[in-house]
Amino acid sequence: MSNSKMFMVLLFVALVFGSVKTAKAQGGDIYFKIGTATDKSNNQLIDTFGDGNLFATPAMNGVFGGIGGSFMFRPTIGFGAEYFARFTQGGYAGLNYRPKFYDFNAVWKPLPNKIVVPEFQAGIGGASLSFYYPQQCNSFACSSNSLVASSRHFQTHLGAGVAIFVKGGIFVRPQVDVHYVKNFFQFGSNWAPAYSVAIGYAFGRP
Repeated sequence: MSNSKMFMVLLFVALVFGSVKTAKAQGGDIYFKIGTATDKSNNQLIDTFGDGNLFATPAMNGVFGGIGGSFMFRPTIGFGAEYFARFTQGGYAGLNYRPKFYDFNAVWKPLPNKIVVPEFQAGIGGASLSFYYPQQCNSFACSSNSLVASSRHFQTHLGAGVAIFVKGGIFVRPQVDVHYVKNFFQFGSNWAPAYSVAIGYAFGRP
């Protein structure tokens, strides 16, 4: 499944969660988030274009955004899904790249009906990197920012956050996530921590 199709599936799932008319002891939420994901450089020099010019590989950083949702089939236990990607392309050894993460999680909210609600997530999913030729312009025209290659990896995910309800079901949730990406050789570690703030709406609160 392509990244764009995966995004649409997760968006659909999140919207379904948000439109569920919750039954007794059930609830759900939908949210948007902004933050960053990081990983260190693998400190390699790559002859990307085969012309003898070496390019250094970067660390992962930049501004990321995402969408997610959860459905709580019990007050404290549920299921969620999330998509988190860099908003724009960054530089990678002479090319541009864009990282994306998606995951499906078990969700635990030990204090579900409080104003301050801790939330813990654990699950699996995938990570992908798309690489592009940088756009080149001269006096007459610009070349396209075309896709060169992509790389997909299995990942496991852990997350912890604290939702603060500001009015009704509206909440703000600072969150820390850890993505363990199998064979993430493009960077210096398989561990890719992420830091974000989500704004969302919870359904089914008393």
